[in-house]
Amino acid sequence: MGNKKQESSLSRNKLRKHKHLFMLNDAENKALNRYINQYNVSNKSKFIRETLMQAILRRFEEDAPTLFD
Repeated sequence: MGNKKQESSLSRNKLRKHKHLFMLNDAENKALNRYINQYNVSNKSKFIRETLMQAILRRFEEDAPTLFD
């Protein structure tokens, strides 16, 4: 029973409560919609969020200092 309470509190820490808005021009919007339709993306928000976070984490990895730099 205590395990369920712990899971509940952990999932609350992952709630998305910060909103970010951005604008696209016509060409960017057309490209995004074409991609979503062509590859049957079912959740646009999830797709944009995951794609953005992948780019951010990749950049962090590239910029991290290495042993022989």
